Amino acid sequence: MKFIIDNWYLFVLALASGSMLLWPTLRSAGGGSLTPAAAVQLINREKAVVIDVCEADEFALGHVVGAKNVPLGELEERLPGLVKNKALPVVLVCASGARAGRAVRMAKQLGYDNAQALAGGMKAWREASLPVEKA
Repeated sequence: MKFIIDNWYLFVLALASGSMLLWPTLRSAGGGSLTPAAAVQLINREKAVVIDVCEADEFALGHVVGAKNVPLGELEERLPGLVKNKALPVVLVCASGARAGRAVRMAKQLGYDNAQALAGGMKAWREASLPVEKA
């Protein structure tokens, strides 16, 4: 017990470093929670629109079949022209899921309340052995 009292700062440091390690996991859980299987259901049942926010060269290497390429930097200006019905589900995809999470926040600001990011991005899509199209 004396060790704990004498070295309380080590425990505080361990707690702080542990919480910093968990922070990215907790933060990304809200942005990309749509599994590849759930995305396929949205596409097939609810006619979801798939928007790939990768750059053109990444998009050409492989993307979800039927996805439209809108780089993240152009999303705010081009999304309203591509998806006129804001009630339709929008599935946002990128290589790993990070950009898609940012794209969801942008889409929701534009009024697309059914926008969701594909968790794990194209990496998760390929791991689920789902079809990939190359341009």
